Amino acid sequence: MTVLYALLVAVAALTAHTWVNAARWLRRPTDRPDEVGESVAVLLPLRDEATRVTPCLHALLAQRGVPGLRVVVLDDGSTDGTADVVRAVAGDDPRVTLLSGVTPPPGWLGKPHACWQLATRSDPDATALVFVDADVVLAPHAVAAAVTELRAARVTLLSPYPRIVVATAADRLVQPLLQWLWLTFLPLRAMERSPRPSLAAAGGQFLVVDRAGYTAAGGHAAVADKVLEDVELARAVKRAGGRIALADGSRLATCRMYDDWPQLRDGYSKSLWASFGHPSAAAAVVTALLLLYTAPPLVALGFAGTAPRVSMVALIAYLLGVAGRALTARATGGRWWPDALAHPVSVVVLGWLTLRSYHLRKRLRLTWRGRPVS
Repeated sequence: MTVLYALLVAVAALTAHTWVNAARWLRRPTDRPDEVGESVAVLLPLRDEATRVTPCLHALLAQRGVPGLRVVVLDDGSTDGTADVVRAVAGDDPRVTLLSGVTPPPGWLGKPHACWQLATRSDPDATALVFVDADVVLAPHAVAAAVTELRAARVTLLSPYPRIVVATAADRLVQPLLQWLWLTFLPLRAMERSPRPSLAAAGGQFLVVDRAGYTAAGGHAAVADKVLEDVELARAVKRAGGRIALADGSRLATCRMYDDWPQLRDGYSKSLWASFGHPSAAAAVVTALLLLYTAPPLVALGFAGTAPRVSMVALIAYLLGVAGRALTARATGGRWWPDALAHPVSVVVLGWLTLRSYHLRKRLRLTWRGRPVS
């Protein structure tokens, strides 16, 4: 019982932390921003995105409240006609510039190199840079709201996390864990105030940076070989003396990251090893998550008929874990019912994906979009 009570207290504390983050510290950009007076460059890296880029680009061209908006698109060696789709959508709109990317040199991964090309080849008068992925669709006021929040928060880098669109059972099990992990385990206010690079988080789907601060941090050249280039860029900003912030971007953007289970599986597998670092750290974290969130429902069921008190304590621990998942969903525009009830299964899937990530990396079999990852 002592161990079970300890688990209960730990889950309760983490759920309380989730609530504090969601209710008090999570930034929420206004959905009625004033007009942005500065020049803004929206940077869109594309590699084989012919089937996905149209909604994204239409949304960028429909942005309001940013008279100085410029959209710079980089076709990063696509073989599916992505550039032709961009030309068809953009037409003769003078705000859009289409660039052809070059092959990453030794020491560079594809995504950082594409972003670096965009940043260095965009209008030098743009004082704010907005990086957007092809699977993101912005609301008409999104860029204005994000830049407004960047300036109001007085930070160098702002990461407004989009609302993740879920369509399959795999989506519903895995995707909400992204927001849940940082709302549950990351002290948001401390992250903003602390200069420690290790205390950083960011999502590359929709990222807003002050250009001067980006340049001072070394930009994507400082994270050329990093799989998690978004998080590493946030750390580079901190090392250069800048500040970072996370925000709820669910009213500003939506994102359908993966079309099916193989894409989701491979997408997480390519980067989870980089999230945890050393395998022993990953093992410790996954073990702790399984004990906190998967063990309680199993104990509750296993002792339901023989030890009602044990079963009840375990059931309460399980329900507190579900509550943390539900709080996260409500705070970030996600679906909480009945998905939160399957939170223990989600943690098991995360553990398996983590194991797979290390397994494939050890065998040098991690790739993404036809390029080696590690």
